[in-house]
Amino acid sequence: SQKATHSENSQGKKSQHAEEAIFYMNCRAAYLTVLKSSLENIKSKEQLSLVLQQAGRNPSQKTINKYWTSHTTSLNFDDFCAILKKEKPATKSELLEAFGKIDIDKAGYIPHDELYQILTTRGDKMTWEEVTTITKQADFNCSGKLDYNKFCELYLTTSEQCCKAARDRLEVDPRLRQQQFGNQTENSSEGITLPVSKPSPRISRKTDHKLAKGDSRAPSRPSSAQSGKASTSTTVTAGASSSRNTKLIIEPDTMKEWQRAQSKGCFYLEDDGEIISHKYRLHLPQRSAVCITIKPLNIPQAEGKSCCWLSVDTALFILKENETQENLQLVSFTELQNKEMFGWRGELGSGVYWLLPFTTGCRLRKVKTQIPREAQLVWRDEDGELALTKEFRAALLDIFETIDLDGNGLLSLEEYNFFELRTSGEKCDQEAWAVCKENFEMKKNELTRQGFMDLNLMEANDRDGDPWDLWVTLLSLGYNKALEMTEACPFVIDICAERCKARIKAISLEAGGSQLSRAVCRSVVHKGEAKVLDGSENIIVHTYRSGSRITSVIENKSENKVIIHVNNEQSKNCLNNRGLTVFAVEVAPKSMMVSQHVMPLNEQEEWIYSCVHSLV
Repeated sequence: SQKATHSENSQGKKSQHAEEAIFYMNCRAAYLTVLKSSLENIKSKEQLSLVLQQAGRNPSQKTINKYWTSHTTSLNFDDFCAILKKEKPATKSELLEAFGKIDIDKAGYIPHDELYQILTTRGDKMTWEEVTTITKQADFNCSGKLDYNKFCELYLTTSEQCCKAARDRLEVDPRLRQQQFGNQTENSSEGITLPVSKPSPRISRKTDHKLAKGDSRAPSRPSSAQSGKASTSTTVTAGASSSRNTKLIIEPDTMKEWQRAQSKGCFYLEDDGEIISHKYRLHLPQRSAVCITIKPLNIPQAEGKSCCWLSVDTALFILKENETQENLQLVSFTELQNKEMFGWRGELGSGVYWLLPFTTGCRLRKVKTQIPREAQLVWRDEDGELALTKEFRAALLDIFETIDLDGNGLLSLEEYNFFELRTSGEKCDQEAWAVCKENFEMKKNELTRQGFMDLNLMEANDRDGDPWDLWVTLLSLGYNKALEMTEACPFVIDICAERCKARIKAISLEAGGSQLSRAVCRSVVHKGEAKVLDGSENIIVHTYRSGSRITSVIENKSENKVIIHVNNEQSKNCLNNRGLTVFAVEVAPKSMMVSQHVMPLNEQEEWIYSCVHSLV
């Protein structure tokens, strides 16, 4: 039985590696169709669009703008691989499902005038000219109607032809086949190999310092790591549930008289895999001992509904505001753990601080699941009047609980605007809020739960029962079609101060940005174990374990950019934020960046983090 289990695990691992190798080969084939080398960077939006098309994607301008912002000057091969993991190619069933929502009569055709109206006004809006390009194609248009079954078939065929052409070119060009870079494994079914030589004697004799109590020493480095070049290996072994044993040193009796402040918030997963959240400003009127905690918000779920967000890791980075918001100084972060709660306790001087919520993305990530049935949102009673279903009402109550940031049971205009910005991208002004006050129940100029319900019912009535807009709202808030919250993680922040009343206020809802990235890197460099790549004293890998999380940061002190190959093949019961076992990262000169975040796949079992960083 044990042999069979071991064999199954081995086969599963080989299959995973084979899939990664194929994915990586397709990435490289598409990349090298447009650029001369895997080490050459994408230098324009046009190049990015072209290389994505070669990989079988059909990016809209909105998609291109996600990855090429006003601050982007170039994207490297590693960036491109990450984009392809986020921008999955559309399947035929997904395309047909989308068209089926328009074709209510299920005739298999959509009139051109209806197609123009929908594609130019809804979702990722197309221009009139772009729609005209579609309607002029004779292969799938007839008598002023689009045969969307034929359109889907041709779309997918063209997409696959682009991918195949790129692979064929890679196969017949020896110069391209010899380029080795990034996520390639030596056992690839496609014949992609990494140069493998005997491990460096210095590396194989070197053992790791313990990073935390219970950590073990390092075994020999993985055989598939790139050897003969500057490298370092790190191993951390954690027992089952040991990540939950670092208790917060907080005695309820000693804090009974402390003054408390609280705010809720939420992590939201974007379509491209980026995570955004509320950001907060904390004001302390005087110096005081404080305790700051963050944990997932436990919302009671209906029977049978999953609460997957409760396992999402959370953290807060505390930054001190100086002369400008751009010049924030890292004070500390919540590194103590008690079950799902992370916290920090210390003394803060008077002044203004920023609290930046953070999650690694190991557990809050895009996962395709089969939805047994699409939930019904509205129904009509005996009199033909629209009403919200019990299931939808329950979801709306959970949403209300999440967006009621101060927890007073009412929505202020400020709280409601965070909801509006997330779901529609627009704000509600004072005049519109006054109209809401006239039509929906309010108390003290704040929207009640019932008022929030009625507002959503009005939206359903406006579309005569069509749930399209209601689903747009739900999906943007992290719900799937079964009304399960799978792509969001609500959380609650508590602040206790001994000598004064702290004030916390949500300021924005956005990605963490450079401030958060710098804070994460600095915290790991300050607290973690540093290892110099053997043979390259200017490249340092910092590794830090905090409870159930391990983060590694690569610091490049040299004057040149470096490419670091990262190999996790010897890790067990682990998952990382990149979703790849083997990958490569490029680190700019005189800079540092996160290599990866790692967490246990199953906290009830022992997990081993074993990683080799090698200079390419």
